[in-house]
Amino acid sequence: MQFKPKVKAPAPEILQNMQAVLEKNTLTTVCEAAACPNRAECYARNSATFMILGDTCTRACAFCNVKTGHGRDVDVNEPQRLAKAVQELQLQYVVITSVDRDDLKDYGSGHFARCVQAIKEKNPEVKIELLTPDFKYHRDALGTIVRSGADKLAHNQETVRRLSKSVRPQSDYDRSLKVLEYYARYSPLHVKSSLMCGLGETKKELLVTMRELLDVGVSELTLGQYLQPTQKHHRVARYYPPKFFDEMKEEALSMGFLAVASGILVRSSYFAEDLGEKL
Repeated sequence: MQFKPKVKAPAPEILQNMQAVLEKNTLTTVCEAAACPNRAECYARNSATFMILGDTCTRACAFCNVKTGHGRDVDVNEPQRLAKAVQELQLQYVVITSVDRDDLKDYGSGHFARCVQAIKEKNPEVKIELLTPDFKYHRDALGTIVRSGADKLAHNQETVRRLSKSVRPQSDYDRSLKVLEYYARYSPLHVKSSLMCGLGETKKELLVTMRELLDVGVSELTLGQYLQPTQKHHRVARYYPPKFFDEMKEEALSMGFLAVASGILVRSSYFAEDLGEKL
């Protein structure tokens, strides 16, 4: 019998406040776009994950429900609106991510940096984590991210080597490792990555991938259950029980990761601020 996760309904008043500020400032959070079950909990802890550079991705990953197509023109006013929203919501920890923008010369890296700068100018005490695409391992783009002034850098490996091509057909397993290695080598910050479980991988393959992440300098890791967004997306091969995620957390810590979040509903930004505090 497979274990399927159940969650409590999020507190409506918390969601309504966040949604009102987002609508007023024309912003998007991954929390809302993905209808994340943890979003009210994160909002209550003064934490949120914003998605910049539009809502259309130039890639089409088999696990992701973000729409794909040609990206829109970059909104030059987005950094200021984002900074204003962070101030109005009194957020203490902000994760900024984006769709892939392979259509842009700098892959959107400059816009990431401008968002960090705008937030820090209005909210100097706010901690900012950047969860970036791979920028096709463009070194100038990666350098822009390293110099952005962010407090933590992250890029998701997502799955094991054997499944990577089918899960992320326009990405590359080794390229993602190189991105993470670049961040770890050229930045003094902690580097984080995430893996989904339930796509058809074996435990041995997860452990191998975790070792490869450690070897390139990743110090923080999250592991969560993959949930199929629609019938058109990659199927769930297995629902893991809570015990599995507890065991994987112990394995990861014993391997040398400094901070680990592992659980059925854990996502790459889940308890992001707590993960950093553990260091």
